Amino acid sequence: MESLQAEALKKEIKELILDTLKIIDVKPEDIKNDAPLFGEGNSIGLDSIDSIEIIMALQRKYEVRIDDQNLARFVLQSINSIADFIIKEKEKQD
Repeated sequence: MESLQAEALKKEIKELILDTLKIIDVKPEDIKNDAPLFGEGNSIGLDSIDSIEIIMALQRKYEVRIDDQNLARFVLQSINSIADFIIKEKEKQD
């Protein structure tokens, strides 16, 4: 996947997270691609309940499976890690 497509995917993921969690006071461009989504340095205040909603939304939209808790923890580290996971899963499906 080209970097332009990867950047578009990252923007789409940010929008999906904000829409899914009904966060209206943060813009997609306010979320750094490499910033942690949970814990210290988290720009949008996510918690463990949010992670479940995000996983469900990602699975629905991108038709990927995140069944393992350890995998989920790894995938949901940042926007970059989510995009990398989706790209790799889509390549496996092709």
